[in-house]
Amino acid sequence: MQKLITGCVLFSLTAPLLAQLAQTNLADLELEQLTKVRVTSVSRHSEPLSGAAAAIYVVSEEDIRRQGFTTIADSLRYVPGMQVAQINSHSWAITARGFNNEYANKLLVLMDGRSVYTPLFAGVYWDVQDTILEDLQQIEVIRGPGAALWGANAVNGVINITSKMAQDTQGWFVSGGSGTEERAFGGARFGGKFGAEGFFRVYGSYKNRDDSVYDTGAAGDDDWQIGRGGFRIDWGSLETDLFTLQGDLYAGKESWQFSEAIPAAPFVQTVSDDFNISGANVLGRWTKQLASGSELKIQSYYDHTERESNLPEERRDVVDVDAQHHFELNARNDIVWGLGYRLTSDAIENSYANSFIPTHRSSSLFNIFGQDEITLVENRLRFTVGARLEHNEFTDFECQPSGRLAWTPTDESTVWTAISRAVRTPSRAEEDIRINRPVPPPAPAGSVASILGNHNSVSETLIAYELGYRSLLTSRLSYDVVAFYHDYDELRSLEPGAPPADPPVPVATFYTDNKLKGAAWGLELASDWQMLDWWRWRGSYTFYELSLEPTAGSADFATVALLEGNAPRHQFSLRSQMDLTEKIDFDIGLRFVDELENPHVPSYTTIDARIAWRPRPNLELSLVGLNLIEPAHQEFAATQVITGQREVQRSVYGKITRRF
Repeated sequence: MQKLITGCVLFSLTAPLLAQLAQTNLADLELEQLTKVRVTSVSRHSEPLSGAAAAIYVVSEEDIRRQGFTTIADSLRYVPGMQVAQINSHSWAITARGFNNEYANKLLVLMDGRSVYTPLFAGVYWDVQDTILEDLQQIEVIRGPGAALWGANAVNGVINITSKMAQDTQGWFVSGGSGTEERAFGGARFGGKFGAEGFFRVYGSYKNRDDSVYDTGAAGDDDWQIGRGGFRIDWGSLETDLFTLQGDLYAGKESWQFSEAIPAAPFVQTVSDDFNISGANVLGRWTKQLASGSELKIQSYYDHTERESNLPEERRDVVDVDAQHHFELNARNDIVWGLGYRLTSDAIENSYANSFIPTHRSSSLFNIFGQDEITLVENRLRFTVGARLEHNEFTDFECQPSGRLAWTPTDESTVWTAISRAVRTPSRAEEDIRINRPVPPPAPAGSVASILGNHNSVSETLIAYELGYRSLLTSRLSYDVVAFYHDYDELRSLEPGAPPADPPVPVATFYTDNKLKGAAWGLELASDWQMLDWWRWRGSYTFYELSLEPTAGSADFATVALLEGNAPRHQFSLRSQMDLTEKIDFDIGLRFVDELENPHVPSYTTIDARIAWRPRPNLELSLVGLNLIEPAHQEFAATQVITGQREVQRSVYGKITRRF
């Protein structure tokens, strides 16, 4: 306890040095060695994180293990600038730099190069983004636009989740656990070798989570379970030719409880049932090293989804092909360019409350991009310019350019600035949906208000200005600070309009439109301090402000209040990682999240803790406590679904991990 108090005091004295730096899985590395950590999300090719001209943070495999979370979604909680809010037992609202809700649509998420957002609403189903967490290499998180390389919907950020190569997961791995909320979870993986350069792994996993609770303490009727299996094959070498083939399949059930309109008396029903979720994907990638250090990468994947929920039942197929070429034109010009094509097709099973017209739709997306990293002063000044041109079914052509300047005055520091344009193209829902919501008395029984899509929707646009400074003060202390200003236009609004001719005829009708504009600005700080050889501290602080207004002709004022109020103004986190002995780890984290104004959610402070013991090198026993301060607290409230507000409960579980 004395060590912990001493560390807290020392960290408070260095709070102005809050910064960020990626971590590796070697706890005894000094921070100056950590500057060698490499990322691919900023430039679509490998580069040192220390010189990257973007607000990037890396969650390493060691971070994932020592945080103690059991989902990819929760593993993002300590990333500066990210808002991770659990809505119920199986749903999250996750975003960077605002605009959060259960269908947050300004964040692009990739898993090993496969886009995992659904074109239904341009968001992510976080409950099915999973694998054995110990098989993840790292999670790269960019706050701010990445559209010049990654395309539409990479507006406020990009999350790139990468798994380990098969050669790094050889032998058996088995883990399992149980606790108060995590009723049962576990996984097994086996990795082997074939031929001279071939490696493979296969895995299976299962999770069963208990209900969350209402603010009354009653069970939220939202428990869930899911099983998953998959494989990865790597054949060849990164130095010559590497072929990768991988795939996953999953199936599960989630409990939902919500209210919706129905066409006959009593005109409103409460649904409390289990809903099926399932899917499968397969991805192939060929990486070829060419002459003079250039690289060619060709990738294709197929993704199938079937999903029941509070939305209509969705069945979707996606086929994607992508090619990329990276080469050095000369000593000063480092170029990456590529092109891609994506075809998506869906089938929707409508209900009275939520429907899509037409019920089946296919759409295609074509893109071409290019980026040139120009060395102005060797090892000191780089200018990166790039753009992506896309053609989509909703708004035809979209161009998304960016320019980034990185100045490295010393080997230990980098100053960077960027100006970028990004767009969020309309989703299927914004064009084709009809939502019927019940209207309470004094309206006549059976009255509904309808929200309808608009086939004249245009893309939301962002011009982003960013300035960052990253520095290694000593071999044990680093910090990173980012300031940003986002200028938004053509944001989605809901405008009153004439009722549709087909029944039911609503008492009020609203159409999606693009009549909001405004700006967001903020500050993101983080630090990494190796206080002692056996004790590391990490801290972060985020300030965020959003101001919106309707444009001429708009009658929508409710959406402004909702968007301005759904992100916390202040967030703060502090983590301690201690290697008490060679066999015992103790990790504890403190998180503060400011209140949300709309939907109203009180501020909360909580603590996560983990202690792990390794009696043998291949065996680990751990005990984890999450959200320890209060018995339960609310983090978010669903805004698109009529349902009670749930709270996240205190959770304690034990886990056993065995490798052989």
